[in-house]
Amino acid sequence: MIIYSSSAREFREKVDSNLLTVTIEEAFVRKMGMQPGLGEIRAWNNSMQFMERVIRNSKIADDCGILIEYNIPSTSKRVDFIVTGQDEKGNNNFIIVELKQWDSAKATDREDVVLACVGSREREMPHPSYQAWSYRQHLEDMNEAVHSHKLRSYSCAYLHNYRARQPDPLQSEQYQPIIQKAPLFLSEDTLKLQEFVHKHTGQGNGINLLYLIENGKIRPSKKLIEHIDGLFKGNSEFTLLDEQKIAYESIMSEAKDISKKKTIIVKGGPGTGKSVISMNALGGLLKKKLNVKFIAPNASFRSAMVETLVKQQSKNKARARILFAGSGQFYDAPADSFDVLIVDEAHRLKGKGAYMYQGLNQIDDIIKASKVNVFFIDDFQRIRPDDIGSIEEIKRIARMNGSEVFEYALSAQFRCSGAEGFLNWIDHIFQIRETGNFNGWDQDAFQFVLLDNPHSVYGHIKQKVNEGYKARMLAGYAWNWTDAKDGNPNGEVEDVLISEHQFSMPWNGRALSTWAIDERGVEQIGCVHTSQGLEFDYVGVIIGNDLKYDPDTKRIYADYEEYKDKMGKRGLKNDNEQLTKLIKNIYKVLISRGMKGCFLYCRNPELRDYLKNQLNRIFLLDAASSQDIEM
Repeated sequence: MIIYSSSAREFREKVDSNLLTVTIEEAFVRKMGMQPGLGEIRAWNNSMQFMERVIRNSKIADDCGILIEYNIPSTSKRVDFIVTGQDEKGNNNFIIVELKQWDSAKATDREDVVLACVGSREREMPHPSYQAWSYRQHLEDMNEAVHSHKLRSYSCAYLHNYRARQPDPLQSEQYQPIIQKAPLFLSEDTLKLQEFVHKHTGQGNGINLLYLIENGKIRPSKKLIEHIDGLFKGNSEFTLLDEQKIAYESIMSEAKDISKKKTIIVKGGPGTGKSVISMNALGGLLKKKLNVKFIAPNASFRSAMVETLVKQQSKNKARARILFAGSGQFYDAPADSFDVLIVDEAHRLKGKGAYMYQGLNQIDDIIKASKVNVFFIDDFQRIRPDDIGSIEEIKRIARMNGSEVFEYALSAQFRCSGAEGFLNWIDHIFQIRETGNFNGWDQDAFQFVLLDNPHSVYGHIKQKVNEGYKARMLAGYAWNWTDAKDGNPNGEVEDVLISEHQFSMPWNGRALSTWAIDERGVEQIGCVHTSQGLEFDYVGVIIGNDLKYDPDTKRIYADYEEYKDKMGKRGLKNDNEQLTKLIKNIYKVLISRGMKGCFLYCRNPELRDYLKNQLNRIFLLDAASSQDIEM
């Protein structure tokens, strides 16, 4: 969607008559259904004056095209400014211009990331050249008109208020590769920008190109398909095993046929391979040239999936990221605008009133927006009152939308080294559900150690990391999380405090989105919101005082005051049964993140003694069984 488009001549006239900002604002309200923010209006007033001078002085033809605030389809991103036209050889070209009002910035040691003051606060931001390049790459990869009509794309960044320093942080050596892809023009480079615009679009005939860009179908290009397929090949993280392969092929058989509306539900517990199958389905359906997107409600999980796919290569990351989305952005998507939407961790989908969500029901949004939708779900991993994702709710909404339902169940365990019995035992001793594994599990298949202090848990995890394993510390939400504005943007404050053992560690940093795979992550503690859906070789789990045991009633129960997740306990002050159920689910999720082992510490003495007795009972049974065998 384009907020504003015109010829270069009309654009100049609107600025001359001081009507451009008013025209953009009216178009914004008409097309977006809301008022633009004051910051956006100020940016238009400021930046468009500079761009008008660039357009006028570049002496491009009157019939070049101008696009302002182009909303990239299937995303919440908007391109500031696009110029369309032909070069001297008659090539049809467009230039993406990323506009910034920054007057200062700082370099960082992170690839293509800078520090800039935004909204009176210093924040990490993508380098402007990277931002411009990534938008251009998105259009090349996903707008069918660009590749079918052989439109040539260019991109640049223009910081009209920024004067270069000596040495200049934005032009540091580490940023030169991205600046080569998308030139950086500062305040004193306006003449160079004018030459750049004239060189690629100066001959005009760009009005038709506006139409092509705005109305191009969203389809993956051949280059993108080949690129993503190459990332999957040889990536052992996404190898399909046994039952996973059968489930994948069954899903593909149904999902690739988009002639009628379908809802596919894939249910399975922790470690059954839901995420491996869902990621393979993304790659497989992309190869069928379908408009497909991978949805996950959890931002940390999405980031980890992208990182695992691209192996931390940032340029690959930008191209892969366009295929991933959060679950809250489809409330106003046109009906059947996607061929296939794949939803992992569907049990975390939200309803009306959820944080930052403007719709009514995310399940309904997704089913309406797609011809085929695939939900990967585990009803026992709902952890908040506003988690509405359940198999029955998906079925109900599918029927309401006339979507045929297909169900598949995964049963074989691939996490916990195949120790399905261990997770059943966890269900039993945590009183989640009764199982046949009350007498334990195959201890050769999975290492489970109950420890008397948190230092020992951390020591085991550090040792496993030093031995080359993937291992992380995890804890329940039984400690407050200091806000970034209070000096805790990246885990500086050691919030997880266990005074009786003089133990303290920080929660995982908000700025460290790759906590699960970054080597610095071992010094921080993850919670369920940053680890759900992920897997490690070993996990160290701390159960806080939010979960306790009553020796008299022999029941495990939740402590409302000790549970610090405000959204997680909203409306449950007088419903301890439901709160207990959710917190038990949280700890099962945390414990089941380990594939080879789990080291556990319980802060509540009664719960620790209860678990210790359960383990001792298993050891006695094992010893008795061994004696029977010897006899």
